[in-house]
Amino acid sequence: MSKRDCLAASQISTDHSALPGPAKSLKINVFGELQVVREGAAQQLPPSRKARALLAYLAMTGRPVRRERLCEMLWSIPDDPRASLRWALSRIRKVVDTPESARIQADRERVSIDLSDVEVDFVVARGLLFDNRQTISASELSKIANTLAEPILDGLDDAGHQEFETWLMGEREDARLMQVNALRRLATHADLAPSDRIKWSYKWLDLMPFEVQAATSLIADFRATGRFEEAASVERRFRRETKHAPKDLIADFKQMPATPQPANIEKAPRDSSRRWRLRSQTIGFCKAHDDVNIAYAEVGEGRPLIKAANWLNHLELDWGSPIWGQTFLACAHERRFIRYDSRGNGLSDWNVKDISMESFVADLEAVVEASGVDRFPLLGISQGCAVSIEYAARHPERVSGLVLISGYAAGWRIGATPEEKERREAVMTLTRHGWGTPNPAYRQIFSQTFMPDAKPEELHWFNEFQRQTTSPENAVRFLDAFGDIDVRHRLSQIKCPTIVFHSRDDQRISINQARELAAGIPGAEFVPLHSRNHILLESEPAWQTCLDKAIAFFRKHDM
Repeated sequence: MSKRDCLAASQISTDHSALPGPAKSLKINVFGELQVVREGAAQQLPPSRKARALLAYLAMTGRPVRRERLCEMLWSIPDDPRASLRWALSRIRKVVDTPESARIQADRERVSIDLSDVEVDFVVARGLLFDNRQTISASELSKIANTLAEPILDGLDDAGHQEFETWLMGEREDARLMQVNALRRLATHADLAPSDRIKWSYKWLDLMPFEVQAATSLIADFRATGRFEEAASVERRFRRETKHAPKDLIADFKQMPATPQPANIEKAPRDSSRRWRLRSQTIGFCKAHDDVNIAYAEVGEGRPLIKAANWLNHLELDWGSPIWGQTFLACAHERRFIRYDSRGNGLSDWNVKDISMESFVADLEAVVEASGVDRFPLLGISQGCAVSIEYAARHPERVSGLVLISGYAAGWRIGATPEEKERREAVMTLTRHGWGTPNPAYRQIFSQTFMPDAKPEELHWFNEFQRQTTSPENAVRFLDAFGDIDVRHRLSQIKCPTIVFHSRDDQRISINQARELAAGIPGAEFVPLHSRNHILLESEPAWQTCLDKAIAFFRKHDM
């Protein structure tokens, strides 16, 4: 597939404690990097990769293994394999044994680990998937699928000899097949709505690109949600990419009736049907530098415009919203509009190790590369302005212009008074404990400061939108990361045309911060807006002013 059309599977960094199954005192997690957790605390592993490989092998096989076999797998003759094995066993005993429980069992012939009170994530996932005696809920299946998305024993390649590598490759293939099993069940799960099954079908089709059932499942769910153009796009892509596949693999698909088009599709004028083009957006996935999957979408035709992510996005929810809908319709008018969900929210991976300014920029870099666009204007809103500035400074050859709305160059921790820092910390505490509750009072804190002049129905929508878009933990991590943003040193390095918009009475970010931002960028145009809202609403005159001046800016600089 091309970069633009790729349907990459979304691998989600996993919180293994969320894997369904009975709680045990010791947990050994082999998905991702090897991890041992005792009573909720991660244990320090021996630095030796061979010792770690030995522990992982014993835990995953779950049976006694002859000493000779272990020596042949991990050590060379000059290393005195038997002595090396004894040394490695002494190191892993410190990790898994306790005075009450000697889990490493070894005699002169064999070595094993007692797993009677040990949970191994691979074993738990396999048991749940293949135990026909119980029904697995969609929630449990999603946790299993997310766990299986991580590579087994990441970082332990080449820890042993060929025998170990062969074993590891086999286990990884088993895990891949388990992942296919979980994705197939999620993509066809009766308890999930078609709109919720779509992402699982995407991932299933990526793992099994010739799988007819995966393609037909995705197409059927697009049809069921009225997204006929996307269904047709998937159908065309599958037929094209399986053109030279063995006929018996795709015979059933070739008998499938073509995707019907909406009755009014030909009647909708292409130059005025902005809403139709926006609803026919194409969603794909790409990987950031740390293997995090980032969901991105594009819609429309014409010159490109890329939008950096800001405080909470959701590619499937926000474009039809009373908050973002009209703004995105305007962005997609006569343009190829590209946007994405930042890590930690929306359709992108939620369970990630890094949420920081550096990772925000990495996400944007990944989306730009996946889109295949060479040069483009960049739209930043709120903290997306700082991300856009950093990207433009790093990649001046790619950015033809910057449109910055409600932005800042330095986060809330920088230059803040002790009282301001204390207030921000208190908000994060409230967020941590109240974000996910049905009571919107906690989220109302943000809604009121973002849009003090919003209508009640707009505030209600934004309250619910925030709850659905990210977890309480990630909301806190975002707020924490925003405090450390600092691109002031980058402002003088921006060489492209720039226009800065900011509400005069913004309740969240003061206009003085925007003035300082604009003053630091050579030749930047500053446009104060008559509004109190941090997020401009289509119903207020400031929104139209911003749109008109942005269009004039694009025309002036031929973007």
